[in-house]
Order: sequence, then C-alpha cells, then structure tokens
Amino acid sequence: MRLSISHATTYRYDDQVRASIQYLRLTPHDSERQQVLSWQLDLPRPVHAQLDPYGNILHVLTLDEPHESIVIGARGQVEIDETCEAEHERHSALPFLRFTRLTQADDAIREFAAQQSKARTDRNGLIDLMHALNAHIAYQPGITEVDTSAAEAFAGRRGVCQDHTHAFLACARSLGVPARYVSGYLYTDDAEHLASHAWAEAWVGDAWYSFDVTNCLARPERHLKLAVGLDYLDACPVRGMRRGGGCEQMHAQVQVAPLLQVRQQ
Repeated sequence: MRLSISHATTYRYDDQVRASIQYLRLTPHDSERQQVLSWQLDLPRPVHAQLDPYGNILHVLTLDEPHESIVIGARGQVEIDETCEAEHERHSALPFLRFTRLTQADDAIREFAAQQSKARTDRNGLIDLMHALNAHIAYQPGITEVDTSAAEAFAGRRGVCQDHTHAFLACARSLGVPARYVSGYLYTDDAEHLASHAWAEAWVGDAWYSFDVTNCLARPERHLKLAVGLDYLDACPVRGMRRGGGCEQMHAQVQVAPLLQVRQQ
C-alpha cells in the first residue's frame, strides 16, 4: 500500500512570542516495513536533519525573532509492506526496559500485567495483554493530558491512544519485556478516526512487534512510523518551548490516503 500524507500544525498566540524552539520528529525513515518515496517539511526557515539517540530523524526549528504564529507542515508519500509483521534492528533493545515518569508501573499495573498475560512474555501473552488493556481503558478523548501517566490513565480507566500505549509499555516492562512508544500515522476507512496515532512495539525473540491497543491490532498493516522512544515525550511529532506569547491555540490537520485515491481526485 502506498500512502500520501499531509500534516499541517498551526500555533497562534495571544501575545507576541519573543523566541521559540521546536523539536520536530515529522520525517519517517526507510525500514523493513516502509520505504519513503518522497518527503518534505514546509517550515518558516530551512533546518538541517540530524539523528536523535533513538535513531529518529530530528529537525530543530529555532525562531529568535518576535512572532505571533508558527505553521509547520509535512507531506510525502510512503510505501507500506502490509505483509511484514516484525522489524529487525542491530541496536540493543535493553534501553527500552527503563521506566519513565509517564510509564512507571505501580502495583495495580504489575498485578494486571501478570494476570492478563498469565506471566507469558511471548507474543501471544502480549496480545492477550493488549486486548485486556483495550477493555480496561475506554477510548475517550478530552479526559487526559499529554502529561498523564500510565498509572493515572489505568486508574481512571479512560484515555486515548497515548494513554493506551503508555499503559502497555508499563505492563510490558514490568514483565521484563523491552517496549517502546511509536508515533506515526494510521490509514483507516473511517473518516472520523484521527490519522495521527500512537502505538507500542515490544521486543519478542529477535525483532520488534507492534501492539496497537486502541484498535486491538497486532499487525501494523496500515501504520506509518515516524519516531520511537521511551514514551510520548521522546517520540511526539512536535515538541517545543517559547518565551512569551501568553495563551496558545494549536490546530492540526492530518490527511492520510491511499496514493491511487489522491491521484484520481
């Protein structure tokens, strides 16, 4: 499947921002599952690409002159191998055993993980865990924040894909399974479904396998990966800081469609 992606994020501020810096993980890279056919960023000024500690393609956008808005765009075409279930890497998976503030497992999560997986750390055990988390944490936007931890979302039993992913990471790591956060895009036939998405990958045997708790999918057929990390803060597409500006309004528009469909329009 070939996907066409268009992603635009606009930030507007009540007051003038004196300076800002944005860390952009908006560029996918080639892997066993995906081949980038074309990709470009539309930014206020040229920036250079670099690799972050997790191998993600990172652009740092610095605006040191006063501004009242920022528009960040990304677009391109990527071919997805829908038959590829796992991805192999040379790098050690052991760093992804480390808990973070957002993925710390409390006693309730540890007990849940052991019970629902039946203490199995193979793929079937993690798939059972994925389904159990989907049933435990109902999908409900607007309930949690970007800094909501796995333990908080688990206790509240409501959240979004970010919370589902953090909870899975907490559970998997409590079982001794390396697991990482994935940000990216998901193509779905449902126009109401958000195209920006998050899911988890766990190291099973000698490869990374996907676990999309929100959709109960253990095969990443229509998933396009942007970045990975220990949690949302490592892998989110746009993360920044600023001086001044007052209140901020953010509007994001994402379109993901099969390439043939785009050509016919």
